[in-house]
Amino acid sequence: MADHAAHPPRDRQGEVLTEEAKAAAAALERGRLLFAGPCDFVWGATSLDQLPPPDLPEIAFAGRSNVGKSSLINALTGRTTLARVSKTPGRTQQINFFDLGRGLRLVDLPGYGFAKVSKDKVADWVALTDRFLAGRPNLRRVLLLIDSRHGAKAPDHAAMSLLDQAAVSYQAVLTKTDKLSPAEQAAAQDSLAQALRPHVAAHPEILVTSAESGTGIEHVRALLAGLGKPPSMG
Repeated sequence: MADHAAHPPRDRQGEVLTEEAKAAAAALERGRLLFAGPCDFVWGATSLDQLPPPDLPEIAFAGRSNVGKSSLINALTGRTTLARVSKTPGRTQQINFFDLGRGLRLVDLPGYGFAKVSKDKVADWVALTDRFLAGRPNLRRVLLLIDSRHGAKAPDHAAMSLLDQAAVSYQAVLTKTDKLSPAEQAAAQDSLAQALRPHVAAHPEILVTSAESGTGIEHVRALLAGLGKPPSMG
């Protein structure tokens, strides 16, 4: 104990780490370890009776078609083909589940908005997603992805209202921010913050990410690790 007090942890510049900085560093390491471990596709559901048992904390990824859900999941897990990426909106036609060991489950929801399929098929996806969000007891949070180049559109506002009504905690994620200048990124954050303000279930922090450049990926990993099972629980 005395030796630790005499030689406190320091950052790369030699400055003594504050308690807050030490906690942040520990969170980043937990996120790194969780996402560096095994991650496997385990389930695809097209109806409620096909859902896996609610035995792990779950984080769902929601957003307009082609907003970058699959790309973000791949970037977080360090894989290139775990979640399928397509230039054709509406490719994800079921709820896909990915297990991070036994600590956390990622859920890729069908994209909403424009999709090159029949209106009846879109209606089926929407109904399935609505029922999933309202009745999944182990769902810890929904990450609501918003394309930073376009901001929140009418389908995004409808999704926010749905999540409010379902009392599901959700957090907005700006994607594809590598396409914007710093000033444009700041404007996109401000605009989205205003859009989120009336929504009671929205988390106050907006996550800023780019699957292409890696911006924000470590922070999102740390955040999600904090919502999963503690390592001691397996």
